[in-house]
Amino acid sequence: MATRFDPIRDLDRFFTEVTRNPNSTTLPMDLYRDGEVFVAQIDMPGVDPASIDVDVEDRTLTVRAQRTSPVGEKDVKWLTRERTTGTYARQLTLGNRVALDRISADYQDGVLTLTIPVAEEARPRKINVNHQAPKETEVVESTEVIETEERTD
Repeated sequence: MATRFDPIRDLDRFFTEVTRNPNSTTLPMDLYRDGEVFVAQIDMPGVDPASIDVDVEDRTLTVRAQRTSPVGEKDVKWLTRERTTGTYARQLTLGNRVALDRISADYQDGVLTLTIPVAEEARPRKINVNHQAPKETEVVESTEVIETEERTD
């Protein structure tokens, strides 16, 4: 069986392997706002749910998780190893317009979903404008003629 040599693919694989480490591996994330909450969905396939740690300190939300190899490292000859293992981390800087005490997390089907509510004081609100009806002025009709007198001093 002949082995096909593809220099571009082989160089790409080489540089990926050289530069890959658990610290450089990112967790792909989608972030969007849905009404009064922000939602972050972070891909974490193969992660042990018990290893997921989410904490907030000084308005920085940190997500950590660990993925281990299902195969023992001893006596294994890897032919291709593209799925990284180790500890993963992702940090989000939160603004002061979110309710830190009401953040919730749910892990399902390899996706961690964080729900971050907008703080009550940061929510847009409608301000009512109070106004009073203008006072009606009474118009008095008069038929009196006022005479003025000219004075000369």
